[in-house]
Amino acid sequence: MTLHPKVMDLVLDRVWRLLAAMGNPQDRLPPVIHVAGTNGKGSTQAMIRAGLEQSGAKVHAYTSPHLAKFHERIRLAGELITEDALTEVLDRCYAANGGAPITYFEITTVAAILAFAETPADYCLLEVGLGGRLDATNVVSDPAVTIITPVDLDHQQFLGDTLTQIAGEKAGIIKRGVPCVVGPQHDESLEVIEAVAARLQAPLAVHGQHWHVSAERDRLIYQDETGLLDLPMPALPGAHQVMNAGAAIAALRLLGRDEAACEAAMTNVFWPARMEHLRHGALVDLAAPAELWLDGGHNPAAGHALAATLRAQPPRPTHLICGMLNTKDISGYMAPLAEVAESLHAVSIPGEQATLSADDTAAAGAKAGLPAHVAPDVRTAIETITKNDPHARILICGSLYLAGHVMRENA
Repeated sequence: MTLHPKVMDLVLDRVWRLLAAMGNPQDRLPPVIHVAGTNGKGSTQAMIRAGLEQSGAKVHAYTSPHLAKFHERIRLAGELITEDALTEVLDRCYAANGGAPITYFEITTVAAILAFAETPADYCLLEVGLGGRLDATNVVSDPAVTIITPVDLDHQQFLGDTLTQIAGEKAGIIKRGVPCVVGPQHDESLEVIEAVAARLQAPLAVHGQHWHVSAERDRLIYQDETGLLDLPMPALPGAHQVMNAGAAIAALRLLGRDEAACEAAMTNVFWPARMEHLRHGALVDLAAPAELWLDGGHNPAAGHALAATLRAQPPRPTHLICGMLNTKDISGYMAPLAEVAESLHAVSIPGEQATLSADDTAAAGAKAGLPAHVAPDVRTAIETITKNDPHARILICGSLYLAGHVMRENA
């Protein structure tokens, strides 16, 4: 079967056609929590999953992209889908599709939905791949809760050049009468979200209006009309995770979960390649005694969040190893990081046709004010940095695709 030639083609016609051929499995899912937004979707979803599983609930979860293996995208009742189960459900979808045009993301999303419908669970977490309104996950008519994490500039070539346009696409997951949790937003984004919710009579739980969250003395303080929670800080590092935690708690409260679930959301969460301190593996051994960190953020908002996280770490010279896709705003990403890093070693992302060249990445770093170097690969960059600064903090960053390559190489 030949897939649709376009990598991304935002219409839902092909998805609806295949779902109908599979017997409309989207109508047989357990209660769905649908998450959209520019940054923080995956972290917020991971916290919600940790909270729901605290009491023994079985939770499906769908996320993208994967890092090391495709199986990471589909979690069935708490466990990653097996090779056999994935092959079987994909084969059925390919057969039902009958060779008609369809994209890779669309057919794999339908396969995930089919697997979710056929495996008993208590909840189903769906993370939007791109946008929201026309995303392949946006096929559930009556979710339990929708969530919109912070909206910022990213994927402008598909979603529009302004925050208003992008917010309109994200708000496309809001459903009539279904409560929607809204994370911190720019004013123009919030106006769009509120207008869509009003038209659909969807109750909103908006940060700064209906719920508040802050970090105080290494504790997370959350408050809404139900009351105040004094919780541990999220296990995921970074000040930006406080806001993601707030959205996760707001969703858990809407689902009727108790304080124990909210605490588990903070303490039990794990989400790789989000300012993750790598502690074991081949690349860690190569870097020792330097610290090795990994982050997959790739837009200006992620750059600011990453810079703030680095400022909060114990003082240590930080050196970046960065590779990015050529569709990203590298100047906006690099500017805040140039204020906290000592140097940049630029790499191309192995196996990615859309990688920005190492030369172009280095040029962007130099323009931002970073001493910039080109490296043939991550391993060489680590060796160069540790030779000059054995006790450095090394942060590999710029792309989830690069993060996935690093995870495989470090295994």
